[in-house]
Amino acid sequence: MNAVNLADCLPRLNFALAALLLTDGSAVAGGVSLAPHRAVYDITLERSTTSSGISDMTGRMVYELAGGTCSGYTQKMRFVTRVTDRNGTSSVNDLRTSSWEAAAGDQMRFLLSQYRGKELTESTEGTAGREDASVAVELTKPTTRALNLDKEVFFPIQHSIALLEAASEGRRQFPARLYDGSEQGETVFDTNSFIGNKLSEKTALNGVPADLRHLAKLDKLPAWPVAISYYEANAKGTDATPSYELAFRFHANGISSNLLIDYGDFAIRGQLTELTLLDADTCSQPKN
Repeated sequence: MNAVNLADCLPRLNFALAALLLTDGSAVAGGVSLAPHRAVYDITLERSTTSSGISDMTGRMVYELAGGTCSGYTQKMRFVTRVTDRNGTSSVNDLRTSSWEAAAGDQMRFLLSQYRGKELTESTEGTAGREDASVAVELTKPTTRALNLDKEVFFPIQHSIALLEAASEGRRQFPARLYDGSEQGETVFDTNSFIGNKLSEKTALNGVPADLRHLAKLDKLPAWPVAISYYEANAKGTDATPSYELAFRFHANGISSNLLIDYGDFAIRGQLTELTLLDADTCSQPKN
């Protein structure tokens, strides 16, 4: 993969990263506790091949989750990387995303903007809503377009909840079709998540700053190693290789650490360096 094409890969990370960066709190959905928070990850180049055209990469990702089971979940992410090619030329890629998802998982709004330097190179905006037999998508950017998706597709928050539940239940695999509006709003990814044995406390906390362990109770919760393979729609089950693979530690409260994103020709590492717990959703809960 040529270095100049890295910006084409970055929008795909919106779904994968949003699905990982959930933290614990008082709002509960499907038995899984999610809460507002802000997380910061330092990005470095783990490895690259000659064919990738990449000699170095550094950056930072800031992710924020707000809302809860009453008002729905709002996610924001900014992911900035500086990429240096084999000739020593560097470029800055800046991915900005925001989305809102109803707690019931029946509605979603999304906006993704990709910058190369200061130039806006791509923008995607739209809504998705569940109907009786399908998911209806209305895109307003980059062009006005209507799509109908299979009703089985997951939205990001839905997938986060389901994956945490699967890990807690001791399941080894969790296949799912995912939609987040990336790839110009036109792509549904077929995925398969592989879940390992629950980690020991020492292994689960490797690389996590000591102050963050206590803040988010990571030192008191179980964690699992998880790897997710992402395929273009209808490619899974053939000889096709994944578009990319994502590996990480998934803590029981939804926080991820030791993130690795592998595109084949190159891979990047994300280390959790800052975590702030925000105010939880305080709207009244319905009485039983």
